[in-house]
Amino acid sequence: MRRIRPPRFRDRWYDVTDFGAVGDDATDCTAAIRTAIETCHRHGGGHVVVPAGNFRTGAIHLLSRVDLHLAAGSRLAFSQDPAAYLPVVATRYEGTECYNYSPFVYAYGQRDIAVTGGGVLDGRADDTHWWDWTGGPPPNESPDKTLLIQMAADGVPVKERVFGAGHYLRPNLLQFNRCTNVLLDGITVKDSPMWNIHPVLCRNVTIRDVVVDSPNGPNNDGIDPESCTDVLIERCTISTGDDCIAFKSGKDADGRRVNVPTRYAVVRDCEMADGNGGVTAGSETSGGIMDIFVRDCTMSSPRLERAIRIKSNPDRGGTIANIDVRRVTVGQAADSVIEIVLNYANVTTGAYPPDVHGISISQLTAAAAPRALNLLGLPDDPLRDIRLYDCRFDAMSEENVIQDVEGLRLDQVWINGTRADN
Repeated sequence: MRRIRPPRFRDRWYDVTDFGAVGDDATDCTAAIRTAIETCHRHGGGHVVVPAGNFRTGAIHLLSRVDLHLAAGSRLAFSQDPAAYLPVVATRYEGTECYNYSPFVYAYGQRDIAVTGGGVLDGRADDTHWWDWTGGPPPNESPDKTLLIQMAADGVPVKERVFGAGHYLRPNLLQFNRCTNVLLDGITVKDSPMWNIHPVLCRNVTIRDVVVDSPNGPNNDGIDPESCTDVLIERCTISTGDDCIAFKSGKDADGRRVNVPTRYAVVRDCEMADGNGGVTAGSETSGGIMDIFVRDCTMSSPRLERAIRIKSNPDRGGTIANIDVRRVTVGQAADSVIEIVLNYANVTTGAYPPDVHGISISQLTAAAAPRALNLLGLPDDPLRDIRLYDCRFDAMSEENVIQDVEGLRLDQVWINGTRADN
């Protein structure tokens, strides 16, 4: 925590309406916002202000020393036209590097950047824009995903993995790539094409008082730090169509090529509702995920499948270790309260078995769920050193599933009123 400090900005303010932006929910403000950011950056930095109103825009690229400040009552309404996110930029798609449509708010290699204020970033994705790329007849992302994974496996240089126009890999709503000193504060994000907030290979990231309201879309993870160091996520409220917070570190061959873990992260005082997992590690674990601390969070929804989830498989590999969870209150979950599995996507054999050990969960309470624990290692790759202390699980309707686990310790753990210590 001593290392994590949000950036500071000069007391200079640049209103986008002074550069031609109009908040009438009709005018394309892309050029005006871009000019405001470039002017602020050129003059030494400060705050680019989006005032109250509805501002239509395409891709926004942040530059060093610039805070994009969304005033209360403001809304950035992002274009539903994929052409608004060209030319392609360097990005990661589900843990694999490539060139693709620009994330809606994007920065690459910048320092001291922020998106702050009480406004809304509305991705405007729906069943006929972006989300329809996930299945069924063309447009369909599946062939492009297969091609990208094969390119990575074959060692095709990243600069040759070019997608974008004519392809169907969905962009993130916010992605900061290889940036230092990043702040997201107070904003609301909603309806992203896929992952909402995605810091990649960043250092010193603060995400606080953010609302993620994106419960209906596919792969709509809330906050996904990937291959990042020194991350604080606090006082956020998250409801998504996938994992609420998911720590990641690259996928398969490409994750091993880059080989940068996510390490030293704190999640505290957050509230999770809908989602496949409340706080998750994986499934993109190839670079490793270590030293993650979760404190004082609440999680509950009929559509929250799991509270704490770790997922990988022998194709992904990586070390997942030193995960420490304390004082989590779970109201309702739709599947297992705690799930740690090494057979993600039904893959049980491969050359890169993950190393999962050192998982500690204490003072967790759950009011209702099908089961408390789903712990699945593999015969040749067991889960190791998992400890639950002072936890209570009530109204569990099914038995725990525990296979191929070494060093499981249950200490003062109660399930349906019965002490389950070993």
